[in-house]
Amino acid sequence: MSGNLTEILPEDFASGQFIGRAQGPDGPCVIAIRSGRLFDLTQTVASVAGAVARRKFTGGNDIGTVEDGLPEGWSLLSPVDLQCIKASGVTFALSAIERVIEERARGDAGKAAEIRAALEEKVGAGIRSVVPGSKEAAELKAALIAEDMWSQYLEVAIGPDAEIFSKSPVLSTVGHGAQIGVRSDSSWNNPEPEVVLVCDADGAVVGATLGNDVNLRDFEGRSALLLSKAKDNTASCAIGPFIRLFDDSFTMSDVRQANVDLLIEGPEGYRLEGANDMGQISRDPTELVSQCLSEHHYPDGFVLFCGTLFAPTQDRDTPGAGFTHKMGDVVTISSRRIGTLRNTVTTSRDAPAWTMGFAAFARNLAERGLIDRI
Repeated sequence: MSGNLTEILPEDFASGQFIGRAQGPDGPCVIAIRSGRLFDLTQTVASVAGAVARRKFTGGNDIGTVEDGLPEGWSLLSPVDLQCIKASGVTFALSAIERVIEERARGDAGKAAEIRAALEEKVGAGIRSVVPGSKEAAELKAALIAEDMWSQYLEVAIGPDAEIFSKSPVLSTVGHGAQIGVRSDSSWNNPEPEVVLVCDADGAVVGATLGNDVNLRDFEGRSALLLSKAKDNTASCAIGPFIRLFDDSFTMSDVRQANVDLLIEGPEGYRLEGANDMGQISRDPTELVSQCLSEHHYPDGFVLFCGTLFAPTQDRDTPGAGFTHKMGDVVTISSRRIGTLRNTVTTSRDAPAWTMGFAAFARNLAERGLIDRI
């Protein structure tokens, strides 16, 4: 992508500060947007993780206006590089119910509708009304156990400990415009539109971006122990388009109030719209960051998917079978203050191979004389 970037940036981009990455002729570059102009920071700081750690967001070579876009031949990459990719799950009441449905249906989409109706009647109101980890949550847990309605998913929905997992290896994420992969042997899956927080090694949140944490409902429904196989596959994690940095015009308050819109456009003319309202999250984003940091260290920082309210139940083909992706689906995730992330669905088997691991990244920077600026 070398054209106008305004269609994927928020309307107020000229008053905000952004950082991201692009593939240039010689390799990955760190780019910034300030006052509506693009800057190449690579000669000053050669990784986004380094820029976050040292707060190196200014300076750089002016490469033109946002309207003019990236230089010819350049393309956007995921805006994260050396950070660990973490994710939190079951952070909304609706997603908790859908995970329990997957578990009880054993990954069979055809059983979902009947189970959903029963669970919503017995569980929905309760988990929407309690604070996770509270005395009331513990009382609800006891009542649900007595009714044989308890689940490991409800434990992380209303218990004291959030679900935090490793989503994707370092340097494996794809950016805006790239293909996004689902496993070729999955028959029940969906996108997960999420806000992604960008944190330094101490857990300080410096900004936010958007992500698609692809969900394989059949795999995870068969067994929670298949979570890693369901979540971590080639091209299965999209992040972008840019990281919007916190400043006077954009703060954590904006994240807490964010609406994340989703549009799926199928090759057969299918259309599905959804939304993720961060105002309905059961745990504050800063609590999720704290639980992610926990008793761990992330020397190059980390990014954290905050979870999603969106769980599609609209039938696509077979009545009662709900939604699943088809190859060629175009998935657009957007939020008014953060931007737009758009990807086309393929299989992880057929997606472009992941080749720029840490060794290749370090060699590339060394060849360019930039290894000491990482």
